Amino acid sequence: QVQLVESGGGLVQPGGSLRLSCAASGIILSINAIGWYRQAPGKQRELVATITSGGSTNYVDSVKGRFTISRDNVKNSVYLQMDSLKPEDTAVYYCNIRGIGWRALGRYDFDSWGQGTQVTVSS
Repeated sequence: QVQLVESGGGLVQPGGSLRLSCAASGIILSINAIGWYRQAPGKQRELVATITSGGSTNYVDSVKGRFTISRDNVKNSVYLQMDSLKPEDTAVYYCNIRGIGWRALGRYDFDSWGQGTQVTVSS
């Protein structure tokens, strides 16, 4: 029952910055994959950024050089720093974490999603 709570979204002008946070609760034994997704109106959800267990990162071409994904293992949190924001970045952003958790019955695999946070880039 790993739960993800997102924060940091809001309204920002083009060229501005936002930092999205995703905090995980529950007992996590290991994390296998972390990703940020976004879904704009009328469009499919797309994978924006990932960070692997080894720390390597990948980004969709449209955000390369502007977005940075990071993690804090102590806080069980993942972040998405978004700089030089553009109107086309407007979307609901979701964090996703997959891993192994601990529950009363023992270990289990989890695939948890945040509730989504709105990012609006507009003048």
